Amino acid sequence: MPSNIVLVTGVGSELGGRLLARLGNDSRLERVIGVDTTPPGRAVLHRMGRAEFVRADIRNPLIAKVIGSAKVDTVVHAATTAHPAGPGRRSVLKEINVIGTMRLLAACQRSPLVRKLVIKSTAAVYGAGARSPAVFTEDSELIPMSSSGYAKDAVEMEGYVRGLARRRPDITVTTARFINLIGPEIDTVLGRYFALPVVPTVLGYDARMQLLHSADALAVLEHATIEDKPGVFNVGSDGVLTLSQAIRRAGRLELPVPRGAVPSVGRVLHGARVVDFSADQVRLLNFGRVVDTTRLKTVFGYTPKWTTRDAFDDYVRGRGLRPVVDGHRLAGLAGKVALAAATGQATSR
Repeated sequence: MPSNIVLVTGVGSELGGRLLARLGNDSRLERVIGVDTTPPGRAVLHRMGRAEFVRADIRNPLIAKVIGSAKVDTVVHAATTAHPAGPGRRSVLKEINVIGTMRLLAACQRSPLVRKLVIKSTAAVYGAGARSPAVFTEDSELIPMSSSGYAKDAVEMEGYVRGLARRRPDITVTTARFINLIGPEIDTVLGRYFALPVVPTVLGYDARMQLLHSADALAVLEHATIEDKPGVFNVGSDGVLTLSQAIRRAGRLELPVPRGAVPSVGRVLHGARVVDFSADQVRLLNFGRVVDTTRLKTVFGYTPKWTTRDAFDDYVRGRGLRPVVDGHRLAGLAGKVALAAATGQATSR
């Protein structure tokens, strides 16, 4: 059965807002409702068509009233955050990821009209380590990179989703495990990382990076909303880039630092409110992560338009990144990072 009345969470984010605008201009849908604690950006508000915005917090049980009163039949949960772009309060994000998902799923379970659920998840649920497989499939074991990070939230969230699927087998559930997103119009942790004039890396490591253009991520969520695509799907682009290749293509300067000094470097970047260089990200930059997308192409029926390399190059062009040259900003940041690395190395001895 086609979707008719759709509710989208997380429309205050770039991806969620763009999805709201895309669905709001789809004549096949009777009604589209976007919910978040903050409204979509001005550009989204100007092109959201027939879509509506409702200021609501999915952590509040009242979300059930929104779903019930609007007679929602399709819920797209795009509010989850695996890797925040910048420094933020961990407790707030965990509440949205875990408590918010629990409340939303409880509302879906109680509503007899809800028949489809689309979940925006992350490939970070597979973890990253020296013993990880070269390529993860949808059947790979879920091992978050830390016991308290954002990836662990995603593992918990997927567990709640599987529980709902057992209790309500009549609901079509689509779980999209996105690889790291990149693009000129979306603010991500890797987007900020590669924009640094001096990019700190872990000495002795050159991870394989698989990326996904935000336009492909949007298309996958749209297809899953309009059509029935039950199952779990890895979503990533074809091809990989090594970390060093990506840094060179962005025209940045690489600064390898000893592994023990990375936390100190991360604190400098966090304190400057530049990028959230979390423990999860450190392991990703150490070991990388590549997923198999065969099921996405053959079962889901979508092949990403952008390869990893093309997606990265579009990000570089769209952000207007230019090769780094000597200057006060470069010297200052390089000095801070080098000092942090030296301090961290001395502390780890």
